[in-house]
Amino acid sequence: QVQLVESGGGLVQPGGSLTLSCAASGFTFSTYAMNWYRQAPGKERELVATIFTVAATYYADSVKGRFTISRNNAANTVYLQMNSLKPDDTAVYYCRVPVLNIWGQGTQVTVSS
Repeated sequence: QVQLVESGGGLVQPGGSLTLSCAASGFTFSTYAMNWYRQAPGKERELVATIFTVAATYYADSVKGRFTISRNNAANTVYLQMNSLKPDDTAVYYCRVPVLNIWGQGTQVTVSS
């Protein structure tokens, strides 16, 4: 059974950092690109970052230079390192396997003083 489990969310002050993790199981993780999405209250879900099997990456303009996506194929885990967080980054963050269209349950990130 394909499963994605996110963790690492929480409350952080503006300018702070968080690292999200997404543990994958049930498929050959190393052969699939992975996404991080987010959905803020009242807004559509948006693509934040993608990491491909050869470790090439893509970032939304809103997070470029602040967020870093990475993967550990031995641990079947994809990460999202988030620095210089802003209140606008407040959202539920989801990981996704785009080819399989499988989503995790999400983890809440709140940026507030």
